[in-house]
Amino acid sequence: MNMQVVNSGATSLEQSDGPPRVAPPPAGLSRLTALIFAIACGLSVANVYFAHPLLDAMAHDFAIAPASVGIVVTVTQIGYGLGLFFIVPLGDLFDRRKLIAGQAILSAVALVAVGVAPNAAMLLASLAVVGLLAVVVQVLVAFAADLAVASQRGRAVGTVTSGVILGILLARFASGVVADFAGWRWVYLVSAGLTLVMAMVLYLILPRHEAERPRTSYPRLLASVLLLFAQEPLLRVRAVLAMLIFASFNVLWAPLVLLSAAPFSLSHTEIGLFGLAGVAGALGARWTGGLVDRGRGQLVTGFSLLLMMAAWLPIAFMGMSLWLLVAGIVMLDLAIQAVHVTNQSLIFARRPDARSRLVGGYMIFYSVGSALGSIASTMAYGAMGWNGVCVLGAGIGLLALLFWALTLRVGR
Repeated sequence: MNMQVVNSGATSLEQSDGPPRVAPPPAGLSRLTALIFAIACGLSVANVYFAHPLLDAMAHDFAIAPASVGIVVTVTQIGYGLGLFFIVPLGDLFDRRKLIAGQAILSAVALVAVGVAPNAAMLLASLAVVGLLAVVVQVLVAFAADLAVASQRGRAVGTVTSGVILGILLARFASGVVADFAGWRWVYLVSAGLTLVMAMVLYLILPRHEAERPRTSYPRLLASVLLLFAQEPLLRVRAVLAMLIFASFNVLWAPLVLLSAAPFSLSHTEIGLFGLAGVAGALGARWTGGLVDRGRGQLVTGFSLLLMMAAWLPIAFMGMSLWLLVAGIVMLDLAIQAVHVTNQSLIFARRPDARSRLVGGYMIFYSVGSALGSIASTMAYGAMGWNGVCVLGAGIGLLALLFWALTLRVGR
């Protein structure tokens, strides 16, 4: 069947023979369904972050050199990045209910493979697959945006995103606790069991009937992701903002482990507890979505970027009191998640027919920003110490604010 791109440049992929079928009006996203989506997202994204406090134990079991054990995290992130481009767009092509449940089941299998890995090669390969399939998070976010009515879409996206934030924040703490009691392998085996249960729950509660999906080839589907960036200025702007805000986020967290040295001499558990201060971001995500629903997206963005830049002031003076660090973390995380929820809500409203492709392309910039922030932070600390890290973080915040101000007309 011959396919064509309609409306002289739109990336909606429709059948060429006969009029497209119109989906029935959305019934809305219930609070219970939104909560289940949030829990599923939190569990899925946690699988990417479980390894961070387990690196020493993994290095010991598989005789991996301490200088090389970071490859465990790297392969997971590489898998996640590949999944954003090669898997997430499938949500615009196939039945999302089956796609989500299938990804969750395969994730459970990959997690079991990590838990029973007999050697380093098996461990790394399995973790790469875990990262690849963890992008089910983005399929769920796009699905939530589809199910929600227009007047509540921002709030729905904020609710589901709050689950993502909590999953990231609690993953390190939960994996450390389970590993202390039962060993690092049980972290992944327990997660495999929970993931399998979640797959069954999602398969039962997700809508069985969706809008008619376009028929197209897989290469054309992937090419349409790139075409969206060429056609949608708002996507380009919001993707760059995502890259900058998550670069700033990782500028803080990459060197924070150095608090284990004098003069603070904190334990790894105590350092991990600072992550719980970021719960404020999760709690504020749903509230932010409500403001976006009322047309306050640009106002939220500008205020949040100012807050993100200002957060580095108390962080810079944490030597006076660690409570200043806590205050800075709360400010930074709240600001970043507010911009993140706003970004997704605005781009979802722009192209309802391409939400999975939109979020997949958008999140690639998130991943790039996270990687660049970590690398730049390490270099800044080596050259100028903690003050250099704070100057870098504030500078990224200022750059993001200026970029937003220069692109305001795109938002309108």
